[in-house]
Amino acid sequence: MSSEGRMAAKRITQETFDDVVQENILEFGMDPDEAVTEAIQQFESQGVDLSNIVKMAPSPSSGNSPEQKHAVLQTLDALQKAVIDGDAGHVDDLLVAFAQQCRQELAVRSLAAQKGACPAVLAAGRLALEDRCSLLKALQALSALLDGQPDLLDASGQELVLRALRERCDDPQVTLAGVRCVRQACLKHEQNRQDLAEGGVLALLAGAIVRHGDRADVVREACAGLRVMTFDDDIRAPFGHAHEHARRIVVEHHGLGILIEAAKAFTDDCSVLSEICATLARLSVRNEFCQDIVDLGGLNFIVALLADCIEHQELVKHVLSAIRAIAGNDDVKDAIVNAGGTDLIILAMSRHLGNPQVCEQSCAALCMLALRKPENCRVIMEGGGALVALQAMKTHPREGGVQKQACMLIRNLVAHSQDFSQPILEMGAESLIAEARAAHRDCDDVAKAALRDLGCKVELRELWTGQKGGLAR
Repeated sequence: MSSEGRMAAKRITQETFDDVVQENILEFGMDPDEAVTEAIQQFESQGVDLSNIVKMAPSPSSGNSPEQKHAVLQTLDALQKAVIDGDAGHVDDLLVAFAQQCRQELAVRSLAAQKGACPAVLAAGRLALEDRCSLLKALQALSALLDGQPDLLDASGQELVLRALRERCDDPQVTLAGVRCVRQACLKHEQNRQDLAEGGVLALLAGAIVRHGDRADVVREACAGLRVMTFDDDIRAPFGHAHEHARRIVVEHHGLGILIEAAKAFTDDCSVLSEICATLARLSVRNEFCQDIVDLGGLNFIVALLADCIEHQELVKHVLSAIRAIAGNDDVKDAIVNAGGTDLIILAMSRHLGNPQVCEQSCAALCMLALRKPENCRVIMEGGGALVALQAMKTHPREGGVQKQACMLIRNLVAHSQDFSQPILEMGAESLIAEARAAHRDCDDVAKAALRDLGCKVELRELWTGQKGGLAR
């Protein structure tokens, strides 16, 4: 369904859905699974969006109550009562069950949130601050609940998470659970990012990597946490602090050195190395930071990693994104080329030609290396970079990102080196770029510029002919 279709779709409450399921069971004699299937078909035929609905039949409540309730709400009722009673042992068991239920799907988490789950879990966490095992279970339940629901975390919840990370900083499992809460709370939520940054979370995330540098799970999660702090993904916030958070991570908390040092412990763990490279890319927001990565040995590490792990598609994608980011600095461009990075990027694209993300990142990295650098353009051409980029365009005609980056690369290659135009045209560039322009609206400007710099005749698009009536008054 298109985004417009989803917006236009009707919504119902969980209670409405459950009532129809119960009606199917009681009046039509259906078994619970059949009743749910029938209800789904009934609502979907009416154009109702059921993405927020738990598609299961409620179960009878425990005890003598005739009331039917979903399992997660029964667990939540018991948790709220156990917290009030101060029954710590029972609270722990219920937190574990609640976390498992919340991990099923967003609709379950959403239903629990509507019934007061977050205050209950936070109350359990505050009860457990002095007990390491109980605190761990509360944080795990909180991170499960926050997944896709960052609005739930209020100021008291932020304080609980920050306090746990500060006071239990030597405990890898509590740190892992706390950092996961931070990541879930900050994804697509600018205010939480700013509040937690002010509360000291940047130092806690960087410190977690240093303290638990031998723990792959903690390093991975802390890298992801740092990265989320540099996102600008909350459409409700007109201005974000992504750049400022990246600056603080680098300048105040020595993030670049910490990440490059951490990588040395995981030379054989592609998942950790992917997270580290992706995070370095997000932090390369200033010219001097790109140079710092080179000075700290990060460029040699990145290039060696690309050479050693060229078969690992996921890792290659993140290494390329890091190269693309640090190549924003003109001096670093030359260092990358001198280190043999160009040939490795071209090899990576050739090796993974069927993967659109690798193709897009490869073209983008070569595009950055070619920008304002005629000598680098010569190296890219001699290495076969233009030919492989055009092969990527041919392989992925529907991928706008691949088409756009390849067009930009071709344009940069010929902008200051007209000698390359004829060889590139002989590779079939003109028709591929024209097809990209026709198929992808956001390729229009870059495709037009590439064709112009290749010496091709560019037909300007007629955006409006002035026909079909006058202007509305």
